[in-house]
Parts: sequence; structure tokens; C-alpha cells
Amino acid sequence: MTGGRVPPWVAGGLRGVTRAELPREVMAGVTLAALAIPLNIGYAQIAGLPPVAGLYAAILPIALFALLCSSRQLVASPDAPIAALIGSLLVAIVAEPGSPRYVELAYAQALVCAVVFLLFAVLRLGFLADFLSEPVLVGFIAGLAIEILTSQVEKILGIRVTAEAFFSELWEIVTKIPDARIWSVAVGVATMVMIVVLRRTAPALPGPLIALVLVTAVVAAASLDERGAAILGPVPSGLPVPHWPEVSLGQWAALVPGAIAICAVTLADGLLTARRYAEQHGYRLDADQELRAFGIANIGGGLTQSITLGSSASRTAAMDATGSRSQIPSLVCAAVVAVLLAFFSGLLKYLPNAALAGIVAVAVVKLIDVHALRRLWRLRRSEFWIAAVCMLGVPVLGSLSAVVIAFLLSAVEVVRRASRPGTATLQPGPHGRFVRGQAQEAAPGLVVYRFEAELFFANCNTFATRVEELATDRVRWLVLDAEAVTDIDTTGAQTLAETTGKLADRGITFAITRATRPLRDLLDHYGLGGLRHFDSNEAALSAYLAAEAHR
Repeated sequence: MTGGRVPPWVAGGLRGVTRAELPREVMAGVTLAALAIPLNIGYAQIAGLPPVAGLYAAILPIALFALLCSSRQLVASPDAPIAALIGSLLVAIVAEPGSPRYVELAYAQALVCAVVFLLFAVLRLGFLADFLSEPVLVGFIAGLAIEILTSQVEKILGIRVTAEAFFSELWEIVTKIPDARIWSVAVGVATMVMIVVLRRTAPALPGPLIALVLVTAVVAAASLDERGAAILGPVPSGLPVPHWPEVSLGQWAALVPGAIAICAVTLADGLLTARRYAEQHGYRLDADQELRAFGIANIGGGLTQSITLGSSASRTAAMDATGSRSQIPSLVCAAVVAVLLAFFSGLLKYLPNAALAGIVAVAVVKLIDVHALRRLWRLRRSEFWIAAVCMLGVPVLGSLSAVVIAFLLSAVEVVRRASRPGTATLQPGPHGRFVRGQAQEAAPGLVVYRFEAELFFANCNTFATRVEELATDRVRWLVLDAEAVTDIDTTGAQTLAETTGKLADRGITFAITRATRPLRDLLDHYGLGGLRHFDSNEAALSAYLAAEAHR
């Protein structure tokens, strides 16, 4: 490295690290690998894929993202929401998780997601992350967490549930509790307890890996796998090899809606997380470059038998807590996992399934943001109910339907708010400025009405109704304060023309104040250039008083 810095041709995520900081970055990478190994195996199982598909995601895909992204903190990896989406989406196409056809579709899913990510990048759609509201995101992620927790409870209990509907599945779990395998429960609960205790007493340590190693040693020493504590089984040795998914043309097409859903979740969760850390650490984030990096990383994943790559807010926070300020930990993680699979994969077969389920359960329970739900209930009940609908929609209706509902609810909420804009009548105040007041008239016969939103199809009836209420028999001038009116659509223009026409028929003069030049040009475009304009409410008042004096 020249001058202690990474070369300028390296991606932005690797810049800003000095030689002195490299040891810290490398140790953070070892920690990241310790987190990734058990979690990636668990998330692959959630998606209905072989454990190795999760581990492969921590080699080439994560390295490609690290080299191509602009974020210095965001960790790309399989995560709970993505794993749950893959599982629920592919089950709708192939009924049997883990079957050869199902696995091939999963690899193809990564490639279709890559295309969607790259299209988003080419079309510069990174800004769409701003349009998924917090209630929708909180509810959707919580719903995925509930769905995952349900499946992990089954693994910890060591039972098999056949019901497909969510509430039927819950009832079957409850009725089968007496059939639970005691040693499987003991392994799962012990794993969760150790992780929680280590998180509170020694947060710097990789709790999931430590718990997994200890529990695995106990299971092996006591032969608990022969007494109901099922183990992972053989994991293929060696590095991933290039592989093109054997999928029909119709199946490729069937994967597109799911890919859009996966990309939407990553777009919202990943980009918002990356933006938060970029602002916190004072560097520029290129959202479209992040999408491009996700796309290329998933090309690498789909061609090397990996689960689809998304983003992980929890691992990003863990890396930030270590003091890491670059993507070097992701590269180190890729190297560590590659060495594990090349030389030590035989050790993985002894991992207890219940322990892996416990690790995933502890990781995903944090996705149910109870604090955020309480805050929404306290601050705005309508947003709380949006979150609640999304949260229940995921396990009951399915992930794809829940994504569609989430976007529709967001759109409805935006339109609902815009349809009820802030309005006020203004009166002269101190120093001649107009202020909000209780009186309806600014002067005898003069009403100054402020409309605080763009005038469009959803609120034009509100505008017309309020103007009609204000235009009493004693009103001679009605002035619209248009400072906050940033746009008018064709429906709004038609309503404005009809409203001013009705006022003119009643002998009421209509005028507009404080309209911006773009708004005036827009009114001219709609054929409303003949309306009277004043630069200020004070000027309109002076003109009105002068007109009244000459009556």
C-alpha cells in the first residue's frame, strides 16, 4: 500500500485504512467469520437449503461485495428476512424444500435477484429506499422473525409439523409439546442461555460460536445425538465450483416476483443501514453503487451454489462495535471460511441442529422491535396498525403477498395524509406580517386562505369544500396563500378553474399570493394565467383596501 493507504483504484469500502489499523481490521474479520459460520448454516436451513449453501455465501459473494461497494460498514450476507423470503417463495413453486429441483431454483433465485439489483442500479433507483416507511419495515421484518422463530421452535423441540397454515402450525406445535425430545430441548435452551449471558457479560466475544463449540463438545462426549439431539451431518469438503442452475424458462420467470420482493427488503433495510453509518462516520454513500455491488455479488453467489446475499444490520453493528472502519473484515471472513471448508469441513457434521436453531432464534428475536411498535402506538396509531397488519400478514398470507400489502399500505397512508393537508386562515400580525389566527377574515370582506400541500386529485375536493365554506355572502375577496403549494396536477387545475369560476359568478374576486415562478408557469400551462397574483399577503391587503375605497 502506498503511503499507508489502500490504492485509489480499490473500491470505496476499503479506503481510509492505515497500516497501523490493519491488525484491528483483521481481528474484526475473524470475529465476523465466527458469527457467520453458525448463522449462515442456520439461515441456509431456514431457506430449505444445504448448510454449505450458507457457507459458500461467505466466500466469493461477500468478497465481491466488499470490493465493489461504497459503504465501509455494511456487511453483506444471508440474513433472517432473506432466508425466510427464499423459503416461503420457493415452497410456492416446489413443494419439497431441500429437493434437487428446489436447490437449483434457489441458485437461480440468486441470479434473478442479481439482475433486478443491476437493473435498479442502472436505472438509479436507490432513492426508492426512502419510500418504504418505518411502520411497514418494522412490521414486515417482525413478521418474518415470527415465521422464523416458529420453524426454530420445531427444531429445538425435535418435532415434525405438517400443517401449512400459520395458526394451524402453531396449534400443532402446542399439541406436540409432550412429544418433544428432551435432549434436543436441553441443547437448544442451553445454547440460547449461553449466548444471552455472553452478550451481557462479554459482548466483545463471539457468543454464538463459543456456545456452539461448547454444546457440540458436550453432545459428542455424551453421545446425545443417539438420544434425540440430531446433528447436522456431513458437509461437503472443498471450495465451491462454478455451476449453472438447471432451471426451465418458465421457472426463471416464476422467480421474478420473489426476486423483486427480496430486492425490496434489501433496498430498504440494507441501504438505510448503510446510510446511517455513512452519516455517522462522515463519508459519502453511493446507493446505486451499493445496488450494483449486491447485483455482482449475487452473480458470484448464483454461479457458486450460494444462497442469495442480502444485508445484515446485526453483523454491521457488530463490526462497527469492534472499531472496524472498512470492508477488510469481510475479506478476512471470506478467507477464514474458505480455509474451513477446504481443510476442516469434517468438524461441521457434529454441530447439533437444536444448537443452530437456538443461535438463529436469539438472532432473529431482536428483529421484533417491540420498542418501535410501542413508540408507534404512542405517537401515531394509524402507523401502528399498518405495522401490525404487515407483521401478521407475513406468516398468514406469505412473504410476497405481505410485501405487496406493505407497499400498498404505504401508498394509501401517503395519499391519506396528503388528502388532509394543513390549512389556515391568516390575519395581519405584528410588523405587518400575516399570521394564523382565530378570525376568519383578514379584513372586513377579505379572507386569506393558506393551503399547505400540492393540489392534486386526492385533496382537491378538500380545497374546493373549504373555499366554499369560507366564501360567505359578506366576502368580496378570497386570497389563496400558495407559498406551500409546490405542484398542481390536472385534476387540481380543473378544480381550481371550477372554484374560481363559481367565485366569479358570485362577484367574489380570487387572487393568489406568494406563488413561486414554477407554480406560475404551471398555471399558465393549464390556461389559468389570468388569475391575479401578488408577491405577498400584505400587497394583496393593500390592493383590496384600495379597491374598497373606490367602490
